[in-house]
Amino acid sequence: LEKVVRWRDVTNYAAAVGETRRCHMDDTSPGGLVAPPAFPVALTWPLLAGLGERLGETLPRGVLERLVHAGEHLVLHRPVRPGDLVAMSGRVAALLPSRAGARMVLRVDGLAGDDPLFTEHVTVLFRGVACPEEGVTSGDVPEVAAVWPQNALRWEAAVEVGREVPFLYDGCTGIVFPIHTSVAFARAAGLPDLLVQGTWTLARAVRELVDREAGGDPSRLREVGCRFTGMVVPPTRVAIQAASPDATGALPFRVLDERGATSLEGFARIA
Repeated sequence: LEKVVRWRDVTNYAAAVGETRRCHMDDTSPGGLVAPPAFPVALTWPLLAGLGERLGETLPRGVLERLVHAGEHLVLHRPVRPGDLVAMSGRVAALLPSRAGARMVLRVDGLAGDDPLFTEHVTVLFRGVACPEEGVTSGDVPEVAAVWPQNALRWEAAVEVGREVPFLYDGCTGIVFPIHTSVAFARAAGLPDLLVQGTWTLARAVRELVDREAGGDPSRLREVGCRFTGMVVPPTRVAIQAASPDATGALPFRVLDERGATSLEGFARIA
């Protein structure tokens, strides 16, 4: 898959995730526009949306209907910029058992010419589906979350999540799935209401991490990974929390819903 990044792709994505930093919104800023750090998930979405077509014949009937997005991991080699012709290739990196079902990890590499841009590992869960106990892996599969240390809260940011958020994210990013914008579809799928996209929650947390831990410089964020552990139903308020970096330099963070339950847990590495 190839995609030429337009300036409107960058500014639309920034608006969708609440980014107001000049480097994401103002094409007269010094150095020009750069995409927000989580932008690669919008580039790779067409590959993931076509997963059923690519794997449908190799999976048992009914398995794809049990798929949920369980985790994200991004290694960021350099920021994506307008004008980049991004070439993306993907493969299945692992199929592993878990308590909730079979866990598949998909790897996508993004290049601009010979210039590496990002490496993404997407974890999907097939709920209630069994796979061999030993699993299958092809290459290294990264961890997507750090252990949250007890009594080690570094800072917290409260964020209001309006009812319009999933609609704006859908329309501005092209990441389209109807459980986020159709109440009827969401309820038919057994959900209480439409849900905020997990990658929006991740991107909103990344904004706080860049502001508070990277001096507002998005190029300093080199790696971020997370598990999606709960639903965010708008309108609501979430709390983004971070702890101090651990011995390896990983900075744990999480997002809590209004009841204090964890919706997302992960880590970041900042240069």
